[in-house]
Amino acid sequence: MADDSEWDWIDALRKRTAAHPSAPIGIGDDAALLRCAGRETLVATDMLMDGVDFVVGETPPELIGRKCLAVNLSDIAAMAGRPRAMFISLALPRRGGRALVEGLYAGLEPLAREFDVALAGGDTNAWDGPLVVNVTVVGEPVAPGPVARSGARPGDVVFVTGPLGGSLPSLRHCTFTPRVREALALLAAAPLHAMIDLSDGLATDLSHIARESGCGIVIEAERVPVHADVPSGDHSDRLRRALTDGEDFELAFCVSANDAARLESDPPAGVALHRIGEVVAGSGLMLRQGADQRPIDRTGWQHRFA
Repeated sequence: MADDSEWDWIDALRKRTAAHPSAPIGIGDDAALLRCAGRETLVATDMLMDGVDFVVGETPPELIGRKCLAVNLSDIAAMAGRPRAMFISLALPRRGGRALVEGLYAGLEPLAREFDVALAGGDTNAWDGPLVVNVTVVGEPVAPGPVARSGARPGDVVFVTGPLGGSLPSLRHCTFTPRVREALALLAAAPLHAMIDLSDGLATDLSHIARESGCGIVIEAERVPVHADVPSGDHSDRLRRALTDGEDFELAFCVSANDAARLESDPPAGVALHRIGEVVAGSGLMLRQGADQRPIDRTGWQHRFA
């Protein structure tokens, strides 16, 4: 079998998975929307692994635990939802597992209290392999949400909620604050057409919105906010880092031009807004630098396997 990526596999899986009335939003968004007995629930789940998402022995276990919860809270935020409960499943290495698990919980419990998320269950195993952590967070959609990736329209303006790039060397990928409060404030302030959290890199994540919405997106190179964690140097390299590094966990969202102007003139309290581009007719992702406009490949982090 040829080398493949997670996104290729997800695309193939969606084609063979039938739509179901109990999951009006299923595979392919930041969280699933489930419908049962007339109630709707958001569900987000992420598996994080030693050597891929963190390095045991280099990353403090408290930060590992915090990140494992935070990335799921970020997925709920991307749907403009409110997190309510979490389930944690662990595959602990037999050697040193007890001290490791104590550190994991010491790191995630303060974040759970901050966002009022209950620990509702999970599973704990030990093995001779590396640490693997899977966290599932359930939440509730907030009217008029949830906000999917599929609602962007030509003429919309694209914003991000913070600067991008350089999160891995700085450990910001473990210490970021999930934008739950910001998402709810934005939802209350304006109709959000589409939204995503920036986990795999701006270029990759905006390409998901473009594809799911059946449109194109043009990014203005001069408007992309580059984080101070990106080393100083050549502008084009710093821009590349902001587009592709990933693990920023800011939100990217699309609103109408009228709502964009209103948000910029009167932004919600505590929400940073950076206008970075526009939604256009067509497909794919483009980068505009002055008079030059060129396509951007879906570059950024992808799990690959054969």
